[in-house]
Amino acid sequence: MNTHEHAQRQSRSRWVFILFALIALFFLLSEHRAHFFGALPYLLLFACPLLHLFHGHGHGHHHGSDQGSSSGQGPGAGPVDPSSR
Repeated sequence: MNTHEHAQRQSRSRWVFILFALIALFFLLSEHRAHFFGALPYLLLFACPLLHLFHGHGHGHHHGSDQGSSSGQGPGAGPVDPSSR
């Protein structure tokens, strides 16, 4: 078997799996809609800390920048005494 046939077979099996998963998801949601929507608020509440943990790196904390780092100034550092320079 050459690599083209193997890639074609792998692609076909991937599409079969995706189709099977979509059909299973449809029947799962159609039969258990009340359970799903009843648990949805709790799922959203549990998703908030997880999103904060895993996606919290984009809150404007630029640790690699050198803006204000040489004088110890940064956001919220307070007023600077000009005579201390």
